[in-house]
Amino acid sequence: MPDEQHPAARPESSGEGRADGKRDRSARGKERQGKERTSKASRPTDSRPVDSQPTDSRPTAQRLKTLARPLGGVLAGVVLVAAGGGLVAATALAPRTPGSSPLTAPQAAVPAGNLVAVCPAPARLLQATPVGTDPQFSPESATAKSTVSALVLGNGSGVLPSSRLAGLTGGPLVELAKAPAAPATASPAPAPATTPPAPRAAVAQRGIDAVSILSADAFGDQQPSAAAAMSYAADDGDLRGTAAAACQSPANDLWLVGADTSLGRTAVLNLSNASGTPATVNLDLFGAKGVIQAPGSRGLLVAPGTTRSIVLAGLAPGQDSLAVRVRSTGGPVAAVIQQSVLRGLTPGGVDFITPGTGPATRQAVTGLDIQDPAALGPLTAKSGFEDAGPALQIAVPGAADAVVEVKMYGRDGQKPLPGGGVVTAKAGSVTTVPLAGVPAGHYTVSASSDVSFTAAARVTRGLKAEDPTDVAWAPSAIRLGSQHLVPVPAAGSRFLMFGAPDGRATISYTPVTADGKIRSATTADIAGGTTASVQIPANVEGSAVVGYLVSAAGEAAYGAVLLERDGKADVATVPVTPGAAGQEKVAVTLGY
Repeated sequence: MPDEQHPAARPESSGEGRADGKRDRSARGKERQGKERTSKASRPTDSRPVDSQPTDSRPTAQRLKTLARPLGGVLAGVVLVAAGGGLVAATALAPRTPGSSPLTAPQAAVPAGNLVAVCPAPARLLQATPVGTDPQFSPESATAKSTVSALVLGNGSGVLPSSRLAGLTGGPLVELAKAPAAPATASPAPAPATTPPAPRAAVAQRGIDAVSILSADAFGDQQPSAAAAMSYAADDGDLRGTAAAACQSPANDLWLVGADTSLGRTAVLNLSNASGTPATVNLDLFGAKGVIQAPGSRGLLVAPGTTRSIVLAGLAPGQDSLAVRVRSTGGPVAAVIQQSVLRGLTPGGVDFITPGTGPATRQAVTGLDIQDPAALGPLTAKSGFEDAGPALQIAVPGAADAVVEVKMYGRDGQKPLPGGGVVTAKAGSVTTVPLAGVPAGHYTVSASSDVSFTAAARVTRGLKAEDPTDVAWAPSAIRLGSQHLVPVPAAGSRFLMFGAPDGRATISYTPVTADGKIRSATTADIAGGTTASVQIPANVEGSAVVGYLVSAAGEAAYGAVLLERDGKADVATVPVTPGAAGQEKVAVTLGY
């Protein structure tokens, strides 16, 4: 009905009507207030106006609901902003208490792990001409002899970790030390010893005919200290000579420099997987003229407990300077190149090329024995004997050329190289730097550049073209620290060699004898820019010397074992491997 319209919908045609409406609403309001006061006194919960008239409120409710949505969002945003500002202000203005300092990430101790070192198989001669990259080997010569020399050092209490020498497939060869017995819980505490227990070692020298594994278990939270080296010697056959290699811990990224696949040279890459996980290996090849794209160098599967041999001439034939980068996914691998030389019917030597340090702007190589340059010159001038002299090979993996400065340090200091020793090594290639021209003696080579590179040095023995010669490759070496365990093969003339290219270094070397005793230490003070060598005696106090414990302090120093045989043109060099790492800790960061 018309008199039931909502007030907002009623037409107001004149000012008088509006005034009357105001007086009428004012009167009704006063009346309503009076009734509400009366109603409140008698009904405490009912707050509705008693004279309210029924109206049609649907249009208004819909509009209010529509307006409430954006208004509610705005109000909520204002409340949130205000609350956030309050929190920021409260945080900024609140006084900092002693316990409110920033928290640093906690350090978590990494459990000590077991040691695994893979020793290469003896040198073997390829049978006829291989097809592709798959080798076929013939039996070794009648006089060839291969031995693994292994050392395991006890802890400060004289307790030896459980350790053994075994085949790659797990077959036992020799047990160096049994697992230490667990202490009885109810036994009384031992009386304090008047003197600390003498340190001791477990030693083994065992003949082998295949890849072998040295393993040592962690003892408590201590990393085991163990090392081994494999040596080979033959007096006859195409592989006549001496070769040696340190047994290496498997890794997923390795660099090997010094391979040669030219006429009369044979290079066989051996990949061993000592883990329980298959390894997929990719090979990157670098030659004298740049990167070599070789079909068949990708996706090489090495099953657990196996060795895969690859003839590098099948991937990169005719390369007189070849570097190989070995990268694996899945299981880590050990890699070694068996390199041999045959000039016509005359053996030119055999050696194991082992991984050196990764690319860096500074590399050092020690363990080099340089022959008399006056006698060596006529030999290297003959056709086919260009590689019968000493040289440094530099591999630059990056995209920029490297200007490399090469220095040689002998017993009396630095010796100048012909040409000044500064060369430009092309990016993605291998550059050979002759080291001939310096006086005969023991040397350390230092090379530096503003571009990362890796390197290895070649030394030779023998001065007559009609007689057998030998060759040895020394990879770039690690800087010496503390507690390096250095096994020493039993036969031949043996030298400990140390180089300190930059400044004075102090070297401590302690003999380890076949009876497991750690003998008295000797300290050598090496002047900066020199190389020192110590001939290893056959015995100390009636027991054969089988190794050394080496530590260094002061400026950077590098070490190696040089092996030669009296009356024969044989040479081999083995770099000092890293010592046992202390317990590691890593920062633990919590987040989401």
